Amino acid sequence: VQLQASGGGVVQPGGSLRLSCAASGNIFSFKTPAWYRQAPGKQRELVVSTTSGGGTNYADSVKGRFTISRDSAKNTVYLQMNSLKPEDTANYFCNAVIQSRAWADPRDYWGQGTLVTVSS
Repeated sequence: VQLQASGGGVVQPGGSLRLSCAASGNIFSFKTPAWYRQAPGKQRELVVSTTSGGGTNYADSVKGRFTISRDSAKNTVYLQMNSLKPEDTANYFCNAVIQSRAWADPRDYWGQGTLVTVSS
């Protein structure tokens, strides 16, 4: 099982990007996807998490600008980022709890990170 994040790039302040995170391999269940980010010289921080009931929890700094969504059929989660600010510059990581087989224990998986740079 792997998580592959993509969609990062360079964007001007006020612009938009959509990040994707696709799970591949044997996937029995794909649960509670989340996005984190780590800016240079800073600790990794939560951007948005989801609950098994479908709830979401956004960091205050991104509320109203970022939106998480998922395509369950594709085991893919997205992060739509609008009104980007220079302080959003960071490496963005996806995370999910994945069960590879019905009899397997769920495990926590991380994507490799995709770099978002917001700069004029």
